[in-house]
Amino acid sequence: MREPLILELLAVPEAVPEVRRALRVYLDGPCDDLQLCATELITNVIRHLGEGVPVTVRALCDQDRTRLEVTDPDPRALPVLCRAAGDDETGRGLTLLDALALRWGVEQGPGTKTVWCEVLGGDRTPPGEPSAGIRVDSAGMSVGVIAR
Repeated sequence: MREPLILELLAVPEAVPEVRRALRVYLDGPCDDLQLCATELITNVIRHLGEGVPVTVRALCDQDRTRLEVTDPDPRALPVLCRAAGDDETGRGLTLLDALALRWGVEQGPGTKTVWCEVLGGDRTPPGEPSAGIRVDSAGMSVGVIAR
């Protein structure tokens, strides 16, 4: 199993492309479904808790799937899957996540909430080959590579 990717950042629109890029590097190639899920989960934090909220994004891969987790500091603001009407401008993010993910859910902790999902596509590292994780700080800068 590959070491996890851990990103500690502020939930701002400018962070989204950096998270998408970090996921692509972490998985050594395209990961469209995972990137779209990350975009939706971070956007939900911005929309429902506000810009600048500290979040932790984690990606964990095994051989056939990748789990994405977004943790924020508000255990009370729980995501709700709803049906948007045809002319609604919002309300489709979790429906999209639900369609892309094998499964998803919410875990509440003391003072935190983690929304997670799992998508197909896992570790592309051949068996026996070393893999690496990347740790990124709140400014979006790589602070180290974690090698196995």
